[in-house]
Amino acid sequence: MPTLSLLATRLPPWLAHALRAQRGPVPWNAVLRGTLAALPLLVSVVAERPTAGVPAALGAMLAGINDRPGSRRASVARLGFPALAGSAGLLLGTVIAAAVGSGRSVVVLPLVFGLLGLVAGAVSSTGPVASACGTQVMVAAVIGAGMPLPEPGPVRALLFLAGAGWLLLLRLVLPSPGKLRGGPYRLDGEREAVAGVYEAAAGLLSATGGPRARAGRAALSAALDRAQDALSGPRLRRYASSAAERRLHARYTAAFPLAEAATALAWAGAPLPARIVEGPRRLAAAVRIGGPCGPLAAPSRTDAGLRALDDALLRAAAAFDRPADAPPGGREARSYASVLCRAWSAAGREYGLRVAVCCATSTVVAQWLHHDHWYWLPATTVFLVKPDLGPLVSRVVCRAVGTVVGAVVFGGLALASGPFPLVATVALCGALLPVATRHFAVQTAVVTVLVLSLVVLGGEPPASWGRVVESLLACATVLLVGHLPLPGRRGQAVRAALDTAVAAAHRYLGHVLDAREDHTGRAALRRDAYRSLSAARAAIDLSAAELPPVARHSAGSEGVAGALERLVDTTTACAVQLDHPSAELPSPHSELLAAHLSELDRAWAVPVR
Repeated sequence: MPTLSLLATRLPPWLAHALRAQRGPVPWNAVLRGTLAALPLLVSVVAERPTAGVPAALGAMLAGINDRPGSRRASVARLGFPALAGSAGLLLGTVIAAAVGSGRSVVVLPLVFGLLGLVAGAVSSTGPVASACGTQVMVAAVIGAGMPLPEPGPVRALLFLAGAGWLLLLRLVLPSPGKLRGGPYRLDGEREAVAGVYEAAAGLLSATGGPRARAGRAALSAALDRAQDALSGPRLRRYASSAAERRLHARYTAAFPLAEAATALAWAGAPLPARIVEGPRRLAAAVRIGGPCGPLAAPSRTDAGLRALDDALLRAAAAFDRPADAPPGGREARSYASVLCRAWSAAGREYGLRVAVCCATSTVVAQWLHHDHWYWLPATTVFLVKPDLGPLVSRVVCRAVGTVVGAVVFGGLALASGPFPLVATVALCGALLPVATRHFAVQTAVVTVLVLSLVVLGGEPPASWGRVVESLLACATVLLVGHLPLPGRRGQAVRAALDTAVAAAHRYLGHVLDAREDHTGRAALRRDAYRSLSAARAAIDLSAAELPPVARHSAGSEGVAGALERLVDTTTACAVQLDHPSAELPSPHSELLAAHLSELDRAWAVPVR
């Protein structure tokens, strides 16, 4: 891995991204769930109905790809909504196949999938859960229209939903490994996320005054995002349903002033005493065990930032020792109207159009090559066109390498005949999937082996090398369409993310200057500002790793993001200075605010091409 990292630094960004992989401990609970997800397939094979287990296994596989670390509450939306979309897509695909007929269709079928891709792609641009829904509805529709299974369409859809629902049930019921000792295990994901906020605050305080302060601030913002998502999922009641849940929400809310004070101290840049970090780390440990925080370090109140930190620690200690009974304040849910507006935005239309062209083109090629077993090529195209899997060239390279490796591995495993070795292969791939999702090439190899096993169980010939050729054709299709000059301007996703971040920063600044006593509103606007800034940074990094003809369309965006980051950090420092009603904003802070606003105006005036 160090050799790959060193090599990646010497390669162009569009190629270096393909060598990067996420790191972390093995999620053994997810590995167990992936293994048990093959149980419906085993039951169908034992009942001598292997084709009935194929849709269930597909639903479990797609749910397994979305099964990421986090809280059980968040997993309901992250796994459940895409499963419903995939079930509807499978049913729609069978209806389309029945309407089109069994002959070759190089006009009607591509047109239908093109229109479906336009809608699904536009909706996918509105968020990660919507992206998973759009992908699953397209993949399932293509499979429903092309995979010859004896079960009728409604039965296939129910089996698909049952497979995904089985994995979701395992996610909700099975306890996680025992690293959290206090409170109900159903809240272990939420507690770990909240504890991570306090750990990240301690990390930022420790890095203050050094070169790692900026990375520490980004880590704190990411930890707050994870905790916000973990605590804002669906619940059966309007309010928190237990004392443990109310206590956890109170401890999450108590982290807001601490994060604000830590950000202000990091902005000031003066090194802090080592004992400063003891308080947040004690609070993190208390969240994990579900108990009181105990005594904290002696306060240091020599300036406004340290006074704010001390006040935040004292308020947090009070919240830890005296659980709150107030209803929790979660993340505000987006309305359907706002989702539709984002889907119909310039960024949504651009992405939807590219998905539509990719789906229609790949369907035409597949139907022209052979009208039997044609679904592999457009299904592969749908996966490849997802931008949240990485830059375009990185996706194509990883998909090509992963497919070849997966076909070779399956060729070796296929030497063992019979359905039960295939079920064992599916179970093994399900166990590997949570680790394989850390790199797209590895994920592709595992998914290729799994899907080829299901193809054989469904009664089709494996045709491994034919699948490789079709995957390479899908790679070429996506690479070509991804660089076509379609109507509208390129880089709309970056522009939309920056627009959102700039608006959030101005709302936050206005609230800090005009409504200093509204601490709750200030915390919500600060979260929105930093979260929007993080999303803009992610969009810029993704665009910068594309090929130069595509990356140039977001040139200049890094300057806007840098000016925006300095403005938001300075606003947080000003909020700490104005924390008391009688306080006045110091002249250096006012001058810095004016300078950063001018810098942002100048950077924003340079058009992002």
